[in-house]
Amino acid sequence: MKQYIADLIHQAIDALKTAGEFDSDLVAHVQIDNTRDKQHGDLACNVALTLAKMARRKPHDIALLICQHLPQSDLVTKTEIAGPGFINFFISQDATQAVIGRVLSEAEKFGRNHSGAGHKVQVEFVSANPTGPLHVGHGRGAAYGASLSNLLETAGFQVEREYYVNDAGRQMDILAASVWLRYLQLAGTEVVFPSNGYQGDYVNDIAQQLHQQAGDRLKHSTTAVMADLHADAPAGDKEKHVDDLIVRAKSLLGEADYDLVFDAGLNSIRDDIKHDLRGFGVDFDQWFSERSLDQNDQINRAITKLQEKGHVYEDGGALWFRSTEFGDDKDRVVKRDNGQTTYFASDIAYHLNKFERGMDTVINVWGADHHGYITRVKAALQALGINPTRLVVKLVQFAILYRGQERVQMSTRSGSFVTLRELREEVGKDASRFFYVNRKAEQHMDFDLELAKSESKDNPVYYIQYAHARICTLIRKLADKDMAWDSIMGLEQLELLSEATEIALMQQIELYPEVIAQAAKNHEPHQVAHYLKDLASNFHSYYNAHRMVIDDAQLRNARMCLCMAARQVIDNGLGLLGVDAPEQM
Repeated sequence: MKQYIADLIHQAIDALKTAGEFDSDLVAHVQIDNTRDKQHGDLACNVALTLAKMARRKPHDIALLICQHLPQSDLVTKTEIAGPGFINFFISQDATQAVIGRVLSEAEKFGRNHSGAGHKVQVEFVSANPTGPLHVGHGRGAAYGASLSNLLETAGFQVEREYYVNDAGRQMDILAASVWLRYLQLAGTEVVFPSNGYQGDYVNDIAQQLHQQAGDRLKHSTTAVMADLHADAPAGDKEKHVDDLIVRAKSLLGEADYDLVFDAGLNSIRDDIKHDLRGFGVDFDQWFSERSLDQNDQINRAITKLQEKGHVYEDGGALWFRSTEFGDDKDRVVKRDNGQTTYFASDIAYHLNKFERGMDTVINVWGADHHGYITRVKAALQALGINPTRLVVKLVQFAILYRGQERVQMSTRSGSFVTLRELREEVGKDASRFFYVNRKAEQHMDFDLELAKSESKDNPVYYIQYAHARICTLIRKLADKDMAWDSIMGLEQLELLSEATEIALMQQIELYPEVIAQAAKNHEPHQVAHYLKDLASNFHSYYNAHRMVIDDAQLRNARMCLCMAARQVIDNGLGLLGVDAPEQM
């Protein structure tokens, strides 16, 4: 309807140009908005205000001219000029009711558009280090990334969902050392577990599986393992101590057996992460291994490309990327003086790889603590000749979980944290997914467990799902009374839907495609969540004000058409957010 009104206004302006009222080269940018107060119409346009300077007329006079030259339309009952020159449009009841037929005809396709057609987008999200189970802090990024991917697909984009597996680097070596030390304890070797090792019970579980697989073959004596190490905290340096243990593990085990221990930890945790995400309704098209970058020499190739473009220099035996030339606050090391490449170098190679795979846009969903990393990554892309605007970074604040008034601490290293699986088992996938996307991703969020579990209108996901279930119950009630829903009759009698609550519900349904388009454009799934709450509120108000299962077949079927349209939109919207639409509650 907004596009229809905009077309009418453009036609009026063209007529005014022909009549000589406006210059022929005048360009009008027409924007149609919903009115806040329906007493002032359904839609409003400020084009008269924006044209005032170019047309050299008062906005009110321009608005009057446009209204006088609008083409006749059965869908517009009247227009009014408000304030300094706003044009308000009152939409006919027939136009409002027409949305019901559209929804019932298009079904799950209602709300889709083609704005992203032909555009390939990669959304990389979660990408938590495979050093422990996913905790509730990771859940928000998972829910946001999955919902955003669904939104973009609804807008016609070709979307690839990717998880970047950080399976290289020091943290993974610490995990491997932790697994091996727990294995040694199971094998009867007395070793003191390092304060900086991974403490969780899951490490014990992995070690037990490793012991069952390898027996005592990987066992070494206490002296061989613990001799001549830097002292651990609190008396010593915990970082040097754990690094010594990593070196010792590699030395005693040899390359093949160290890889066996390393892979035991990696594979177990990665499989656990996949299982948790699948239960959370999140699947990925690609699990990209960081180690593959080094194995395929992509890191050195990326550094070489930067060198060839003159953006790398040597200092102190290390190679530095001139990131300050591209807006960074300091230059960054890409290869240390010992010949090892840095994590940043891996990230440069990874992003180069993404764009070489043909992505038009890459969206990274990162934790808010990665804010300072954006500039250097974009600098590297620009240095490589890739437009940095093609990389979009969405920062997600970690959700803070509360049990009553007590905040739950989360630390993967200490093993004291609430896992995503535990959250899902306690409050359910649906409540978790909805609560995570109910606020802007960059806003702080406290996760209220008690509210998420409550069955009341204060719990938004319950309130929305209950609206869907109520409509499904209506279908069963009709069947109990031998009254089948006749959609054809209902669509022919939509003029009977003239009550205020009916009109409000139809107008709310009509907003859905616009909400989807804006949410996809702005990368904001929370807009869908807020819309669904409003839609559910309108439906419950309608349901509580009017009977649906009545003897009047024409009115009954018309009302059922409206209810079924509402049900379809709720189903579509919840599906985008990864939330089920139950038929009974």
